[in-house]
Amino acid sequence: MTRTYVITGSASGIGAATADLLRSQGHTVIGVDLAGVEVDGDLSTPTGRAAAARDAVQAGDGGIDAVIACAGIAAPIAKTMAINYFGVTEFLTALLPTLSLADQPRAAVVSSMASLQPVSAELVDAALNGDEALALQIGDQLATSPEAGFLNYSSSKRALSRWVRRESVSSAWAGAGIPLNAVAPGTVTTAMTAGLLGSPEGLAQVDAAVPMPLNYHQPASSIAELLAWLTSPANTHMAGQTIYCDGGADAVLRGDDIWSWNDAPRS
Repeated sequence: MTRTYVITGSASGIGAATADLLRSQGHTVIGVDLAGVEVDGDLSTPTGRAAAARDAVQAGDGGIDAVIACAGIAAPIAKTMAINYFGVTEFLTALLPTLSLADQPRAAVVSSMASLQPVSAELVDAALNGDEALALQIGDQLATSPEAGFLNYSSSKRALSRWVRRESVSSAWAGAGIPLNAVAPGTVTTAMTAGLLGSPEGLAQVDAAVPMPLNYHQPASSIAELLAWLTSPANTHMAGQTIYCDGGADAVLRGDDIWSWNDAPRS
């Protein structure tokens, strides 16, 4: 059965790998990116998101079976939150009425291992409250310091994973029979990471933050395969999960017990 997919960030990296994989399986892919794909769209602004969603629906002749949101940047600036969080959540929400009409609708987004790293709680709260103006204001303040500026990225991914968890069980998503999930990659070898991985200092920094004992750094195709399954008819009950496809980094960093939060206190 062939399906119609909308994929943001499809011009490069994980988005391009996912688009290539799905096309090789015979599916129709409507790519959304700044240029060079089926829909030119700027997801950094409310106007751009609305226009991109409208054009994607039109490109699909009003029929969309799945949405995969891969577009994102990792810059230490406020615009990172605009693209990584609002550019995902507002775009998916705009496509929800059309997606709900499909026989087996699915949606997945790309989060990050950075969702487990330090964040700005104030910035995460602003995002989850839907206050983009405040989020950008906080992000601009953080960007005045290189170290604090990175919190724009980790906070955008933490907020995105929390949004997926919150919305996945709502009447709008679960109630419409739409599995909504996230994938959190480890270190992926793409054009976006090439500069950082190209120096011994950058490589050491990355590997300290994201230790990957299983097969080390991963190609974009490893994430594409998982995104394809999450948005296939085979996924019927997975909801709200951020799946850490990361070479074991999550297991190294959080250890073997992430369940005891709900245990009774020991006497």
